[in-house]
Amino acid sequence: QVQLVESGGGLVQAGGSLRLSCVTSGSIFRIGTMGWYRQAPGKQRELVATTTRTGRTDYADFTKGRFTISRDNAKVYLQMNNVKPDDTAVYYCYANDVTGEFWGQGTQVTVSS
Repeated sequence: QVQLVESGGGLVQAGGSLRLSCVTSGSIFRIGTMGWYRQAPGKQRELVATTTRTGRTDYADFTKGRFTISRDNAKVYLQMNNVKPDDTAVYYCYANDVTGEFWGQGTQVTVSS
């Protein structure tokens, strides 16, 4: 089992920056892909960015160079720059291994205009 704990969310003005962090524990040696998803009120959960063990990254189009995902062993980060009100959502940390998928509890990001 893998446990994920996010931090770094909060209230930020449009145009500002936030850095989300996710710390893992448990059977971390088998973790493959890690990443971030988000869910806005009334919308489905959607991909933000992922990173594999080999360092390949994938980003959703809406990040448009504003967000950067990084990984340090069993930790994953999301640097969010030039945030917009549409970025308001609960952000979830994600990881997978050969046994399945794992999710954190989520951290709220609210962007004021």
